[in-house]
Amino acid sequence: MIHYYFAYGSNMNPARMGARGLSTVNALAGTLKGFSLRFDKRATGKTGVAYANVGYQRDGKVEGVLYQLERPEDIVIMDPFEGNPVRYGREVFCVDSAQGIIHAWVYVANKALLADDLLPERQYLNHLLAGKAWHSDDYHQWLSAQPCIESERVDSDMNGLIYNV
Repeated sequence: MIHYYFAYGSNMNPARMGARGLSTVNALAGTLKGFSLRFDKRATGKTGVAYANVGYQRDGKVEGVLYQLERPEDIVIMDPFEGNPVRYGREVFCVDSAQGIIHAWVYVANKALLADDLLPERQYLNHLLAGKAWHSDDYHQWLSAQPCIESERVDSDMNGLIYNV
């Protein structure tokens, strides 16, 4: 049974995770090697807007948060927020951590929803930046420098509503 969920996108924000109701036992830094973080998953109903995704890249790495689940079956709580199985699929990958290699659930965007000409909105990118405690300084600086769409839109997820659909 898989007891971990690896968040590389907006779920690195502890407040966002709290609003989504996934109970966790622990959170630790994790690195998904052989992948890169990409902003190439099209947002539904928002032209030009991207959400985070991971894609294979031999020498790449994605830093994020490994959440230890209270119960392995609790991962299904995240499925509606991630649009599983239509927008993102849930897969198991090996993630490096200070405790060694951990098998964890990772959401990967549906290939039919990918595009190269997208940018994340500032509000969305801020959720990723809220995961600073789990990032190396270099990775956090790289995230901070990502081009994005400045937006006046209020992030509704902090009120418990779905953002990533």
